[in-house]
Amino acid sequence: MSRVGKKPIPLPVGVKINIGAEMEVTGPKGVLTVPIPHGVRIEKNDATLDVKRDSDAYAAVHGLTRALASNAVVGVSAGFTRELDIVGIGYRAEVKGNVIVFLLGYSHPIEYVLPAGIDAKIDKNTHLVLSGIDKQALGQVAANVRMLRPPEPYKQKGIRYTGEVLRKKVGKTGAGGK
Repeated sequence: MSRVGKKPIPLPVGVKINIGAEMEVTGPKGVLTVPIPHGVRIEKNDATLDVKRDSDAYAAVHGLTRALASNAVVGVSAGFTRELDIVGIGYRAEVKGNVIVFLLGYSHPIEYVLPAGIDAKIDKNTHLVLSGIDKQALGQVAANVRMLRPPEPYKQKGIRYTGEVLRKKVGKTGAGGK
């Protein structure tokens, strides 16, 4: 039984829905489309959307479709943000147009080109705030940026999500040899 799929999606003021072969969600921040798989239908009531399935054979895509539709509604009305921290001496970043330039301890600066629909802000050279309307694309960009210099477990340096808890490992002891 899908608990996620049965939950209705509230529609904020200013969000318009067009349901056809795929659902088009239009809001103050932009337009997103959500594919509607075979066996699942989306019904619009007064101020909510209900996702229904034809039979239990479509239970797997029922909850998925509801989650994607909900993310699209929230994205075009409020948007999503992902925050990352850059930790390390001399590690910093700056935004130049749609390019983020990172100095991460390598011999060269790393330039990361942001895809369309994703914006970046940097506070105090080390706090990166990514924002956009597409939750999946935003999460992928945040993961790609984190992989430029993943946090290492010994000195805890690198790029990490804000609030991410890292386990610190103990380094070698100097009692070797004689």
